[in-house]
Amino acid sequence: MTVVAGVYRHYKGQPYRVLGTARHSETMEPLVVYQALYGERGLWVRPAAMFSEIIEVDGAPVARFTLEQADA
Repeated sequence: MTVVAGVYRHYKGQPYRVLGTARHSETMEPLVVYQALYGERGLWVRPAAMFSEIIEVDGAPVARFTLEQADA
């Protein structure tokens, strides 16, 4: 899955805005840079593969993050 800039919802319900992608300076691993749209609005990075993965919640497969609205 290609991660595009926009608003995503985490499987636990919180909204986040993906600001873009970056690369780890040592490994060149693709990373997603995103910001919480609640609370202190902290900035986060997560490996792109992990951001896009399907996880298991209560025995059912769910997307870790789901795109709600892509940036124009």
